[in-house]
Amino acid sequence: MADIPAETRPDRSRDARFAWIAAGATLATILIANFAPASGPAPVPRPAVLSPADDPGCREWTDSCRVCTRGTDGVHCSTPGFACQREALRCTGR
Repeated sequence: MADIPAETRPDRSRDARFAWIAAGATLATILIANFAPASGPAPVPRPAVLSPADDPGCREWTDSCRVCTRGTDGVHCSTPGFACQREALRCTGR
């Protein structure tokens, strides 16, 4: 194999230096993202909201798929249809 002149050989030290700089910048970004305090106002705690199923005053509730009623012998729910699109629970009878 013939020797390649020094002027045309790739500069490996420059490539290694660039790789170390890129690795250091990546590491610094990850550390800053994980340890820097979050900016913005603190979250405001929301009052506890009972699910209709947990609210003893709610006698009937639905999620638009099934209807549940609370009786003296427990909670009974209807069977949802196969193409049901559930929504948030809401109380429909007190």
